[in-house]
Amino acid sequence: MVRHFLDIHRLDAADLRAILDDAHARKRARKGWPQGRADADAPGKDRVLAMIFEKNSTRTRFSFDAAIRQLGGSSIIATASDMQLGRGEPVEDTARVLSRMVDAVMIRANDHEDVERFARVATVPVINGLTDRSHPCQILADLLTVEEHRGPVAGQTIAWIGDGNNVCHSFMHAAPKFGFHLNVACPAEYHPDLRDLAKGGNAVTLTSEPRDAVKGADVVVTDTWVSMGDQDYEARLAAFESYSVDEALMGQADPDAVFLHCLPAYRGYEVTAEVIDGPRSVVFDEAENRLHAQKALIAWLLYRSGLAEEPR
Repeated sequence: MVRHFLDIHRLDAADLRAILDDAHARKRARKGWPQGRADADAPGKDRVLAMIFEKNSTRTRFSFDAAIRQLGGSSIIATASDMQLGRGEPVEDTARVLSRMVDAVMIRANDHEDVERFARVATVPVINGLTDRSHPCQILADLLTVEEHRGPVAGQTIAWIGDGNNVCHSFMHAAPKFGFHLNVACPAEYHPDLRDLAKGGNAVTLTSEPRDAVKGADVVVTDTWVSMGDQDYEARLAAFESYSVDEALMGQADPDAVFLHCLPAYRGYEVTAEVIDGPRSVVFDEAENRLHAQKALIAWLLYRSGLAEEPR
């Protein structure tokens, strides 16, 4: 059976834990290696990953390209404007064609439903590389980073400050799966989608007060206030003015708390330079870990879809 990775809440906790453990192991195993050398087991040998981008990308593009290469495979990269998809060809037709030419597809899309439609007819694994609804690959990288700096994530408290956006949604999906508690602080007019909030259950607490969310937290996370596609720039700046992560707010967290941001960051807005460039910031470890987390994810999809032999 072909397996996809569209949202964290769709995978069992045991499978998610196995992916994260493999990410730790793969990162350790290649310490000091040149970036172009393939992993010893090379589960992606002779496999091709297609990447489709409807949105601009730095970390997603480079990390997925490096990931499939380090797994022993290769990639084909295209933007929607390069393809007939950008001229109105049905998503389903594109999925059927690519399924005959590549072994897996990663899509960074504007509309989450397009990724769902693609996966419904694809006969190869499909990965959500980001949509307007969720960003599950980012959370795998974030949790890998948390565990490197703070130990097992189960039982920890993570504070999300700012926009209840796609990354926030995926954090809420992850909380009950990995056993951490998520405090979300955001203005009422920019709260998370209530359907995604419900998926977090008792593992998520929603507030409008950043200090309440951060108090005693092990991890503090924020994101840009204005995402690609948002049209209400001035309204957002006004609404989020009191949600900037500064030294005073970090002072409410655990003394050993770390700071995360998926980047790109806008210093002086959602975070001050003192915090993001300070000793508690691990944002560049976090960015690197997109590579390691996605390698483990691709390997898991290849194994479970019968496209690579799973180690015994």
